[in-house]
Amino acid sequence: MGSDLTESYVGSIISSLTLGLYAFVTFTPADVIDGTIIMNTSILSGLVAAVIFPLLISGLGAVAAVIAVYIIRLRKWNHPQRALSISTYLAAVIMLIASMIFSHILFDGARAWGLFGAVATGLLVGIGVGFIAEYYTSGDYKHVKEIVNQSRTGHATNVISGFAVGMQSTFLTVVILVGGIIISFLFTNDMYGIALAAVGMLSTAGITISVDAYGPISDNAGGIAQMSKLDEGVRKITDKLDSVGNTTAAIGKGFCIGSAALTSIGLFFAFEKSAGLSDGQGIDILQPGVMIGIFIGAMLPYLFTALVIKSVGKAANKMIDEVRLQYKNDPGILEGTSLPDYARCVDISTKAALKEMILPAMIAVFSPIAAGLLLGAQGLGGLLVGGLVSAIMLAVFMANSGGAWDNAKKYIEEGNLGGKGSEAHKAAVTGDTVGDPFKDTAGPSMDILIKLMSIVSLIIVPILNEIEPLLKFLYR
Repeated sequence: MGSDLTESYVGSIISSLTLGLYAFVTFTPADVIDGTIIMNTSILSGLVAAVIFPLLISGLGAVAAVIAVYIIRLRKWNHPQRALSISTYLAAVIMLIASMIFSHILFDGARAWGLFGAVATGLLVGIGVGFIAEYYTSGDYKHVKEIVNQSRTGHATNVISGFAVGMQSTFLTVVILVGGIIISFLFTNDMYGIALAAVGMLSTAGITISVDAYGPISDNAGGIAQMSKLDEGVRKITDKLDSVGNTTAAIGKGFCIGSAALTSIGLFFAFEKSAGLSDGQGIDILQPGVMIGIFIGAMLPYLFTALVIKSVGKAANKMIDEVRLQYKNDPGILEGTSLPDYARCVDISTKAALKEMILPAMIAVFSPIAAGLLLGAQGLGGLLVGGLVSAIMLAVFMANSGGAWDNAKKYIEEGNLGGKGSEAHKAAVTGDTVGDPFKDTAGPSMDILIKLMSIVSLIIVPILNEIEPLLKFLYR
């Protein structure tokens, strides 16, 4: 989560700086002498505005997150979900006030309100996407209870219901993202507004990562309670906390997906500007090279997901073989008289995590390079569009399906439908097992895929500009 949001954060700042230069810095032929831009007051003020404002928003967000955490810790909370939600909203409110003040310090009149509006839109989109994730994955709402109800009739109906919930969740998520894109664009009448919305959304990443960390901490606390053979009452408390942690994790994943979408869109427009596509006819979808790029781009997230999920299966098989081997060689492990070789299990997991991601990582890095060299800048633009749309849908679907399956299992374990050991619980365990690689591996990796493809595309623009004349046959 931390690395994912950090990448989005850096990507959003890069796109806002790039697009900000086009939005604020203007110079005439008289300002260029022997190919060198001669600085004057107008150009310098534009550079300062383009560079300072996104970085200032980022810094203010870090301060807002720290203040929110401090305020929440001033009292005790009986409802952990409420405390975590309020801390997120509090950081957003602090950020809204601060961004409004500093936008008017740096800019005047309508431009100041427009830039503040773009930042505010990003903040609201982040909260909205998080709420949608909570709505579809929390046991307090109907969708998880539907999966619980379907678990009564077996494993297959549990899995089918979880798939449906994840797919359905894409609708409201996309509505919020599209609304944010439109509104942030209208505030500035420029693509810079979309990049700034991504910066605004990610400005409170600190509090989001803090809230997300609650999940694994409470989950591991429950595991320690069970292994230590503490009272059942302790385990019930940790199970409740773990259920809240599952929801916060789903909210965090939704936030990651939304921020990755806005960041990738900002990087895409930065790529378009840098490649000079916006100066002419832009990206023409009717051109064969662009259409090829869109199809290949839409396919890549599915190929990437398949490789990642298969990797999870391979690593799981190695781990199971190792555990069975240790049980066979040392019966004292099950009797509690000796300890397992934990280091061996950790070694298997670590090596698999590194080795199995080599091929997916190569796809993310080399596919935009290959598309750019073979299809040109326009074809690469098509690849980015196809990959972005396809990956966002997959990411939302897998993250919310996995979270809903997990909390459906927790809901039954609280004593509903017969509790642990019941047939409904066995079906819910199957769903949760399917959902784990969805929400913890393949879903989050979609964010990395689209951002890495966008960054690589932006980096290779100078090469694409050199070979563009050789690809004219594709774009006559």
